Amino acid sequence: MKCRHCGAPLKLPMIDLDSAPPSNAYLTPEALTRPEAWYPLRVLVCESCWLAQTEDLVGREQMFDADYAYFSSFSDSWLAHAQRYVDDMAGRFDLGSESLHVEVASNDGYLLQYSRQRGIPCLGIEPTAGTAQAAREKGIETLEAFFGVELAERLAAEGRRADLMSANNVLAHVPDIDDFARGFAILLKPHGVATFEFPHLERLVDECQFDTIYHEHYSYLSFTAVKRIFEDCGLAIFDVQRLPTHGGSLRVFAQREGGPHVVSDVVAEVLRGEQQAVSPRPPTMPRSSPVP
Repeated sequence: MKCRHCGAPLKLPMIDLDSAPPSNAYLTPEALTRPEAWYPLRVLVCESCWLAQTEDLVGREQMFDADYAYFSSFSDSWLAHAQRYVDDMAGRFDLGSESLHVEVASNDGYLLQYSRQRGIPCLGIEPTAGTAQAAREKGIETLEAFFGVELAERLAAEGRRADLMSANNVLAHVPDIDDFARGFAILLKPHGVATFEFPHLERLVDECQFDTIYHEHYSYLSFTAVKRIFEDCGLAIFDVQRLPTHGGSLRVFAQREGGPHVVSDVVAEVLRGEQQAVSPRPPTMPRSSPVP
């Protein structure tokens, strides 16, 4: 197997959880009488770009099909998080009636409903039919599609470049992470901003959060790996925030290469923190016995 970003051979194991059925693959009473599909669940680390990733055994169409069962609006705390996000982004980046807010993996409209309430034009992109329909019922225009370069080029050609793009808890879910990231560089306006929220690999390792490893997550993301991937795909990170959500997440702010936003000192701080976390520690020397 080769790294899904840089193509280097993958040899370094991170964890082996044997095998498991696909996540969110709930069984109907009829399905209980039939064999259930199980797949190996192993995570390997690329020693070139340091992207931690599962083996590509389950396709995205199988993971995110018409029966996809996760609706973001079921969580009141997540709705509150989404509303705070829209309020913060609207204020920080001066979003209004002339702006366009695009969310990738917009689910049931849990976040864009708050942009709509503020009068900010918005567009959702969501591949699962049930959640996309729920968003439309809230009055949110939603394209039922997977996001990548092809869709970004089509929307850009239609004059629908974004002032703000949001991608919450989806970066880990895409098998072709390069195609996904390049789509943002295409669809953003020259001054536009994209934010990405994802569980932080450093917290997963520190707290042994093994239960967050499952087939729906193709990648397990450090800030170091994400920064390199984005730079290779035409995006420049200018800020990052630590969040308590999903066991400890990062919110990364990116712009097109050469964009107007000044790079925050926090970017270097988070990178240093990851480097220190993996640096070998000197062994503890035993105390010598006191001389009688």
